[in-house]
Amino acid sequence: MRVAALYDVHGNLPALEAVLREVAEAGADRIVFGGDLVPGPMPRETFARLHALDLPAQFIHGNGDREVLAIMRGQEPTTVPTPYWPMMRWVAGQLDPREEPFLASWPLTLRVRIDGIGDVLFCHATPRNDMDIFTTRTPEERLMPLFGSVDADLVVCGHTHLPFDRRVGHVRVVNAGSVGMPFGHTGADWLLLGPDVELRHTTYDLADAAARIRETAYPAAEEFAGTYVLQPPSEESILEAYAKAELNA
Repeated sequence: MRVAALYDVHGNLPALEAVLREVAEAGADRIVFGGDLVPGPMPRETFARLHALDLPAQFIHGNGDREVLAIMRGQEPTTVPTPYWPMMRWVAGQLDPREEPFLASWPLTLRVRIDGIGDVLFCHATPRNDMDIFTTRTPEERLMPLFGSVDADLVVCGHTHLPFDRRVGHVRVVNAGSVGMPFGHTGADWLLLGPDVELRHTTYDLADAAARIRETAYPAAEEFAGTYVLQPPSEESILEAYAKAELNA
């Protein structure tokens, strides 16, 4: 079995469409969506595409999905900075209320056995929550409390939008990067699992994607198109920012 791991789509439908074409060409048998699917400029359209998938799919929630679900239930966001509340409320308002049970059914983690790899644990940030930040630069000793007792051959995560492949103790930890909001370069990042671990990168028509995003009523459409599609922040700048928030340091 070959599994495609798609993380942090963030409502970027053009990027998702491009990746799904490559997933099909690669012969994947299943897709695991690793969270933060809907917060972004095309949440309703993204859900429609998910419901039309030709491949079996499984989902885990990200912190953004969790907050959107809370808003759909009439609650205030709890882990999103106040300036982002208008965007999250707009996303929640775009979704059909009938999507709520679907969103609510997504677990925090998921286990899948993949030929050639073994037991794979999928999580959004870390196995303990959907918010932890760590990178290739995070010292192993700080990560051992989170991964040292994990009973899996591979842990796949996302959340930071920076792909990497590293070890923490006995466990291989791979970040899938982001389909819809990659940092350090343009395009879309994802993983193909089985029998090997392949970090994949998909290019697509960025100008067309930016134009489609700017046509939406998303409150941050211009920023999303300009900053996260056409000219993402550098990897170095993001790593420096993450160092200040690393594991809630």
